[in-house]
Amino acid sequence: MRVVVIEHMSLDGVIQSPGREDEDGRDGFRHGGWAQSAAADPAIGAAMGAVMGTEFSWLLGRRSYDDMLAHWNTVGGPFRDGLNATTKYVVSSGLDTALPWPNSVLLAGNAVDHVAELRRQEGGALVVMGSGELVRSLLPRGLVDEMLLMIHPLVLGSGRRLFGPEKTPVPMDLVESSTTASGVVITRHRPRRA
Repeated sequence: MRVVVIEHMSLDGVIQSPGREDEDGRDGFRHGGWAQSAAADPAIGAAMGAVMGTEFSWLLGRRSYDDMLAHWNTVGGPFRDGLNATTKYVVSSGLDTALPWPNSVLLAGNAVDHVAELRRQEGGALVVMGSGELVRSLLPRGLVDEMLLMIHPLVLGSGRRLFGPEKTPVPMDLVESSTTASGVVITRHRPRRA
């Protein structure tokens, strides 16, 4: 399986709470829903579908899992049904973490070891959305195969960022890039393997 990271990101690298005002208010973040204006852009949906493919599972940190599933199971609709039908691997440090949604598999303990094992298995993509801490733990260890970044023309000035102070540089190759009608720059990157 290959690990594919999909993130909405501001120009200054913020990934916190792009979808809804109430999504993630940690650290007093008050700009929730900042990516809403581009949500209906068909180019974004097409780019996401292209990297996810038809055979995929979700790979999520516990916080992203809790928020995404709670929201969509409340809102309803076809996205809810798709989320519930798809396997969700959930990384958590707690061995007793409750996973209330169908087709959820707990990966308790060392996320790096679990993801390395999943990557050795046959199958489609393991798709990560949000889950910044998880991405930051996997990327320097060579456990991310592709990144789709949707960079919005906005500087937020605060909020949790995708990339932080890294100890080990990760060279990336640009696979493709485009700009949508709404001004979002869509880039696909693959880590350069030694």
